[in-house]
Amino acid sequence: MPGETLLNSFDAVLADLDGVVYAGPHAIPGAIEALGRLAGIGVKLAYVTNNASRTPAHVAAHLRELGAPADDDQVVSSAQAGAALLAQKFPRGSKILVVGSKALAQEVEAVGMAVVDSATDAPDAVIQGFEPTLGWSALAEAAFAINGGASWIATNTDLTIPQARGIAPGNGALVAAVRTAVGHDPLVAGKPEAPLFHTAAKRLGATSPLVVGDRLDTDILGGNNAGMATALVLTGIDSLDSALKARTAERPRFILENLDGLFQPYPEISMRNGVYSCGGEQAWAEGNTITVRLSNGNEDGNCDVNAGRAMCAAWWAAVPETETPTNPAIVFEGLVPVHEGAVADA
Repeated sequence: MPGETLLNSFDAVLADLDGVVYAGPHAIPGAIEALGRLAGIGVKLAYVTNNASRTPAHVAAHLRELGAPADDDQVVSSAQAGAALLAQKFPRGSKILVVGSKALAQEVEAVGMAVVDSATDAPDAVIQGFEPTLGWSALAEAAFAINGGASWIATNTDLTIPQARGIAPGNGALVAAVRTAVGHDPLVAGKPEAPLFHTAAKRLGATSPLVVGDRLDTDILGGNNAGMATALVLTGIDSLDSALKARTAERPRFILENLDGLFQPYPEISMRNGVYSCGGEQAWAEGNTITVRLSNGNEDGNCDVNAGRAMCAAWWAAVPETETPTNPAIVFEGLVPVHEGAVADA
């Protein structure tokens, strides 16, 4: 139908921030313009972030500085989810050791908990969130408290975080350090758990939201866990290659080069005699090998996003259920084969 775009099927976008809207302090090219177009077509917007180092108000202010539409209540953070989890499990006035930012401490205090500074205060629980200045002494204090009997909640377990200079360790890397000292995993409040997405959709009054993110293990897995449609954008952590190899629970419904893809028709993926086609690119799977037939416009062997979509469709149909990542070999018909498991990023 004329004017049909991907967003015609959805009433809201639940967008991740790092790797989708910005990398470090700078906006990803085209992202702000795309977000600004949503209101004009009647699609609501919320930001669902695992970053617990800043308050939603600060995040919203940063977004507005970048030119993005953002009211304070449009930002739903893992710090809020962590504080809500504490409120579910502990009575008001419980002592909580906060290993993280002042913003996380404010969320904990907002649900009636007493923030303490040391394991010697005998905290009932430890909540750990990202803070770029965290050092060994804070992580050690968390371990002392947890080994002393305190419960342990992590706002999120993202192993990495995209920054302007590249990829840096995320909260999950710091959580792993504490895990090494205490011998067990924390409860996780944010992505990839479903409640964060349900909270965001409820705030908007959305019935058919689309989760948009750059990470398979948090954004896409979390959206899938929440029973929502998911779209992977190739502007942050994950790529066509990692999407192709993904375990079933982390496979996105849509793959987009960037946020502008929301406003374009999503190309139909068809199948005939086991060959999957998308935008003129074709792929099929036999055994552990995917064969790709590129269109005349791709004679140089570059694998664009449509070829990646066709490859994912073929491989995911061949391996519909897997609890671990896969590693198919990839051959381009009529061209020199590429090394196993490689897909060029779009």
